[in-house]
Amino acid sequence: AEFIAEGLDQTRGWFYTLIVLGYALFETNPFKNVIVNGIVMAEDGKKMSKRLRNYTPPDALMEDYGADALRLYLINSGLVKAEEQRFKDAGVKEMTRRALLPWLNAYRFLKTYTEIDHWTPGAVTEPSPNIMDQWLLSRLQTLKANIAEEMEAYRLYNVVPALFDFIEELTNWYIRLNRARFWDDAMTADKAHAFNTLYTAVYEFTVCMAPFAPFLSETLYQGLPSIDSAPESVHLCPYPVPQTERVKPTLEEAVGRMQHVILLGRQKRNQDRVKTKYPTRLLRILHQDESLLNEIARLESYILAELNVKAISYDTNEADYIELFARPNSPVLGKRLGNRFKHFKQLIDQLDSQSILKLQETNRLELDGESFGLDDILVFREAKDGTNAVSNRYISIDLDTHLDPELIEEGLAREVVSRIQKSRKDDGLNVADRINLQVWGNDAILLAIANHQDYILRETLCQSLSVAEGPIEAGSDLPVDDLAFGLLLSKFED
Repeated sequence: AEFIAEGLDQTRGWFYTLIVLGYALFETNPFKNVIVNGIVMAEDGKKMSKRLRNYTPPDALMEDYGADALRLYLINSGLVKAEEQRFKDAGVKEMTRRALLPWLNAYRFLKTYTEIDHWTPGAVTEPSPNIMDQWLLSRLQTLKANIAEEMEAYRLYNVVPALFDFIEELTNWYIRLNRARFWDDAMTADKAHAFNTLYTAVYEFTVCMAPFAPFLSETLYQGLPSIDSAPESVHLCPYPVPQTERVKPTLEEAVGRMQHVILLGRQKRNQDRVKTKYPTRLLRILHQDESLLNEIARLESYILAELNVKAISYDTNEADYIELFARPNSPVLGKRLGNRFKHFKQLIDQLDSQSILKLQETNRLELDGESFGLDDILVFREAKDGTNAVSNRYISIDLDTHLDPELIEEGLAREVVSRIQKSRKDDGLNVADRINLQVWGNDAILLAIANHQDYILRETLCQSLSVAEGPIEAGSDLPVDDLAFGLLLSKFED
């Protein structure tokens, strides 16, 4: 057999017996691979017991969260590595929050706009020039290659985290950064590329997920627009094969660093208590690798929009802002060095910035007769005193969060847009519906609306905007940062 699967308690009763019989009767091993399941315990660490009622019946769990959530929870646990697992209902719920709902939301986003634009999948005649389209399709191929490699090696526990990572990249990065491309009234070439890219990603990911979440995969597959020759069921589709020519490792690294820049920018804003809706003047991105900074610069428009910053500069003089320090990769070096680990840990902890830079440039460092690489030593960054820098293991930034009156006014306009969009949603309007709008409020807010009227009209699909003399009884009071503001909106009728 290619593989045999049983519980850990069958090590002697089944695995051992089969090996003995195989060699005694046929002089060969009866199976090539073994999948050993761990033992499922109740949350209190005791054996599951009907008498003790220390577990939730599986049918009740599946009624609440679905069979796919239960399946993903078990696959993503130590059970598939022959480890004991305390079963927690909260873990099943977490699978719904972390994987199934975001995946469903990506499908709904695609479905909404395909219906609005009457878009159907067709042959793509040329590759998309959009850098984020290229990145998502590259990540999709990397995912498919990872699934093939790990499943072939029976490392099921490595597959599910990769699937979760892709869901995060699809929903919280690609869709969020590219949703405005779906808002154009006309089917431009760029909009068509966005549709093709998102459809390819959602469709192929749904097929990839079929063995892991078979029920939701089938539901979404049936709801997706498809070509006439598509199989009747997702479970009849050929499993996706990676297209290696579409993999762009350098681009994947650059987008990964862009994500770190955005996360660090949010961290800095939180530290200084500056809301993202209020623009800042300058973001400085710091890294000693000029080629990496050049790659990140190709993604500048996304960083500007996501962090709401006016300008970005790139600086290789990271040492002016950041101190480097190193720590040993304990799981790797502990196993390799044994009782010598403590000695080398002291040496690694004492490395200066020049030695660390040498390690990063050459991927090699000699210490007391032992050779180390970047897999052995973890490099960290820490902001110098007196700078505005923040950093993580991968990159550093310096963000100026001082707000002048012009920036504050623009921030107020964005706050107004946010409240209009919430009111649209609360009133049950479709994303494509246009509106009429009346507003009232504090003079500072009304001035911000007047100076940024074109932006507000565009972002909210507003056809007419007027200022009321005071609050309207049928309207809503929605103050902005303790400043009075209210609005009344209605659907625009042609």
